[in-house]
Amino acid sequence: MTIHIPVAQPDLTGNEENYVVDAIRSTWISSSGAYLQRFETEFAGLCDTRSAIACCNGTVAIHLALLGLGVRPGDEVIVPSLTYIATANAVRYVGAEPVFVDVDPNTWCIDPARIEDAITRRTRGIIGVHLMGHPADMDRINHIAAVHGLWVVEDAAEATLAKYKGRPVGGLSSVATFSFFGNKLFTSGEGGALSLNDDQLATRIRILRGQGMDPDRRYYFPVTGYNFRLTNLAAAILCAQLERRDAIIERRREIFALYNRLLSQVPGIGLQPVAPWAELSPWMYCVTVDEDQFGGTRDELSAKLAEAGIDTRPMFIPLHSLPPFREESRQRREHLPITDALSQTSIMLPTFTQLTDDQVTFICGTISDACRNRVGLSQFRRAA
Repeated sequence: MTIHIPVAQPDLTGNEENYVVDAIRSTWISSSGAYLQRFETEFAGLCDTRSAIACCNGTVAIHLALLGLGVRPGDEVIVPSLTYIATANAVRYVGAEPVFVDVDPNTWCIDPARIEDAITRRTRGIIGVHLMGHPADMDRINHIAAVHGLWVVEDAAEATLAKYKGRPVGGLSSVATFSFFGNKLFTSGEGGALSLNDDQLATRIRILRGQGMDPDRRYYFPVTGYNFRLTNLAAAILCAQLERRDAIIERRREIFALYNRLLSQVPGIGLQPVAPWAELSPWMYCVTVDEDQFGGTRDELSAKLAEAGIDTRPMFIPLHSLPPFREESRQRREHLPITDALSQTSIMLPTFTQLTDDQVTFICGTISDACRNRVGLSQFRRAA
């Protein structure tokens, strides 16, 4: 089997190479340098926050956020079960326990109506994941947190530049975390960041990120820290990515719009919902497959696309069903039907800046041909 259209591909067609070479020639290739300073300043501006802190990946960003907030063994943190495992892994890194909540079918993000039922005397905070580029309902989440004296973390790994009620994600809670993995909207291969408005928390996180060293006294370490820093080389790539953010966002929105137009004609294919108050970050295009209407399952569709050389990804397996977490979830008698259904029926389609309109049309045509319910397919072909 030969894959002709990958599910994701980084766009490194700007100043990435020039800036990396410049960083190399400057000899600042480790965890200090002009590109790191530039990236943190620019990214804080995009998030409309006082600070942004670069780190080595998105999982580390969540870990640092929890360390900075003082999460300890025995604490509980409420998270959606429909997310990448890094969210819950980071909770375990600090000795706490993730408690899983179902998602809202209208956003695919954590359902605020289900949060209060999961709060116990051990609950310390809530991680609101902005899933598949869609912001969680932060006003409702923040209100619940305020009533119960909890903090809130935005996991925005998949939602850079998304907006919630006109405000950019990243400054809507105690602290937000981002990923710059190779398939993300902006990438440095590996990389992450935190954004926040609390200066004291920012100082604490910076100390923890840099081996615990006192910023005013070299080689004096008042706390146990971690080497979670980003290199100046990686930051150079990110600076070049951010320069082209408008073009990257515009092209990906065009791809989303074309997918929406063509796939809305195919029986059994459901489009990702977008709340009226949300502005989606066009990270990865994802649809649902209704087996009865489509005439086949999500996995059968994935196999057909693979035969045509089209790479896809299934939706994440629910965290409450995975071996590291399922026994505790069973003991809590967690019942998450929306999460389970979306996990079994959703598929991520190729999404990257250099994907062409002809490729999108080919992907959608292959999906149409795989549909065993032929009703309405003539309309698809006219739309294409």
